[in-house]
Amino acid sequence: MVSKNAAVAGTGVSPTGEVHPNLTTPALVAQALRRGEGRLSADGAFIAVTGQHTGRSVQDKFVVDEPETRDAIWWGKINQKLPAENFAGLVAKVRAYLGQKSELFTQDLHAGADTAHQIRVRLVTTNAWHAMFARNMFIRPDRDALDGFAPDWTILHAPEFEADPTADGCRTSTVVALSLATKTIVIAGTSYAGEIKKSIFTVMNWLLPARGVLPMHCSANVGAAGDVALFFGLSGTGKTTLSSDPERALIGDDEHGWSDTGVFNFEGGCYAKVIKLSQEAEPQIWAATNRFGTVLENVVADADGVVDLDDGSLTENTRSCYPIHYIPNTVERGTAGLPKNVVMLTADAFGVLPPIAKLSAAQAMYHFLSGYTARVAGTEKGLGKEPQATFSTCFGAPFLPRHPEVYGQMLQELIGKHGADCWLVNTGWSGGAYGTGSRMSIKVTRALLRAALDGSLAKVEFVRDPFFGLMIPKAVPGIPTEVLNPRDAWADKAAYDRTAANLVGLFEKNFATFAGAVSDDVKAAAIRTAA
Repeated sequence: MVSKNAAVAGTGVSPTGEVHPNLTTPALVAQALRRGEGRLSADGAFIAVTGQHTGRSVQDKFVVDEPETRDAIWWGKINQKLPAENFAGLVAKVRAYLGQKSELFTQDLHAGADTAHQIRVRLVTTNAWHAMFARNMFIRPDRDALDGFAPDWTILHAPEFEADPTADGCRTSTVVALSLATKTIVIAGTSYAGEIKKSIFTVMNWLLPARGVLPMHCSANVGAAGDVALFFGLSGTGKTTLSSDPERALIGDDEHGWSDTGVFNFEGGCYAKVIKLSQEAEPQIWAATNRFGTVLENVVADADGVVDLDDGSLTENTRSCYPIHYIPNTVERGTAGLPKNVVMLTADAFGVLPPIAKLSAAQAMYHFLSGYTARVAGTEKGLGKEPQATFSTCFGAPFLPRHPEVYGQMLQELIGKHGADCWLVNTGWSGGAYGTGSRMSIKVTRALLRAALDGSLAKVEFVRDPFFGLMIPKAVPGIPTEVLNPRDAWADKAAYDRTAANLVGLFEKNFATFAGAVSDDVKAAAIRTAA
């Protein structure tokens, strides 16, 4: 039996109440139900509602300003400075707050399936369901590995605690603060569980480049022949959906490292966006979502617990968190060989990018640093009727503590060194912009991807797109030719030209911030893209 002091060792918390260390999922479900933290769906998944915060609090994220790390941080809106003295006061208050709670839940977990780059994480939280989320999301050590577990990193999770902006140096009563020097993370004032997951992703994005490993916001799978594919993309572009392919084994759905020996998952679970999830189109994710042990976040259900995945009344950002083994065909060890294909996904709501295009290594870095997709009304609050371009560098700007060029240069070098083929895939609109055109068929996208991954697509004839400089396949068996070239799919060619030229301008404007920090071949790729 682990003592309560041993359960929180290394966290600075001195508990006065009961501590529940490393409870299993069934035990955590029982505790969460006893405490009234949520309810079960008709299929046994645990449903939690997060209240005011239904997504990450981007403006409330801070990195502590410390001499040891100061010069390497990409300071700005993404990584806001929190003075070390403010953090010291905040962490002391949160530790005292946690210590006074009648119940605490701890989980000892790993991040990084490659043991050479693995870190040990200890979560201390006030809620059983948040502990269950973390247990689903990270890598669960064997029971014997928990004896004498000493954390490398600590997460102090106090969702009901309210920070004092004046005393604590933060913006509001919500704060997510990361100290790279003390290896401590404070999450307070928000119940949105994604903050737990992404705080450790930020840590991995800090640690791994110094070890020569590229941390990536991407999903990954592997074919029967051992061919690994990476899928970069922002939320809503199909990253989770397209990597969960019954014909290929899933390595992971969101966060990976690329070393000189191969690819490895950071996590032991999946965190899928499930708004309008279809059993027909996404059977694996649908089955995992409707299962005991899964955590459903802000999903609406009726009085009998029957979930309505089409209901976005709480948020469009409804989520399902489940252990990766809930997907039937996965790589149990979480590691695989070197990537053969790198796929960059975008949901282009302007409808001007092709369904698939082949990229050079320089173009891949250009699109990696750009991190483009387009949001539309109905997917996010506050958006108007027209599509809005979104650029998130490296397809994960909110989680990058280092300058983006560090990650971009590493990607370009790895692609060149290992000879991976690179592709840009549009899962957005065709035949017109959002409101006029139609959403790209997932069957077409899957067919094109399979041709890319099995090597057959690389052998067809390509033509260069005049606006973006992209190499588009001229013909692919089984795919209508007018779908392949986006201009051909538009009835109004002049409207296509205007829309494409406008998007080119948006790419140019966004990439101007990187122009002085990239190599000549990437600059040349940018010029061709903007031609």
